Amino acid sequence: MVVSTEKEVSIILEDKSMTELTHTDSQGNARMVDVTGKEEQMRVAKASGHIKLSPDTLLLISKNLLKKGDVLTIAEIAGIQAAKRTSDLIPLCHNIVLNKVLVKATLNDNGVTISSEVRCTGITGVEMEALTAVGVSLLTIYDMCKAVDKEMVINQIQLIDKTKTNIPG
Repeated sequence: MVVSTEKEVSIILEDKSMTELTHTDSQGNARMVDVTGKEEQMRVAKASGHIKLSPDTLLLISKNLLKKGDVLTIAEIAGIQAAKRTSDLIPLCHNIVLNKVLVKATLNDNGVTISSEVRCTGITGVEMEALTAVGVSLLTIYDMCKAVDKEMVINQIQLIDKTKTNIPG
């Protein structure tokens, strides 16, 4: 855990972008951000994460021999469902109509990497949806493999990219 001193915090707060928290009002109370005046744009977010698995578990997944079913496909579907339900899971997150959710589970030498891409035409970003898709996909793999692998580690969940572009018209 990193503990900042009061001096370090005041230096950080000198940057104007860091002085206004978007999910609190002037009294410090939690609030949903008002996006009423924002322009509709094409918004895209990409995220990724990884789960470390034992070689035996990787073999079972690759041969589709786990009793709970096709781990990679089920994890991808779980991620898509999670992206669509992000506002139900994350307090103060806007409910967004999504244009596209792509979740890909890829086996590698020491586990599975999950990548997601989420798109919408809207007034707020989709990074929480992309991150939620990755997180729930990884948790689904954990759940499906917990009977055979007691040393799984989920890590490296991160936002890879987010963009917003004006809509021609």
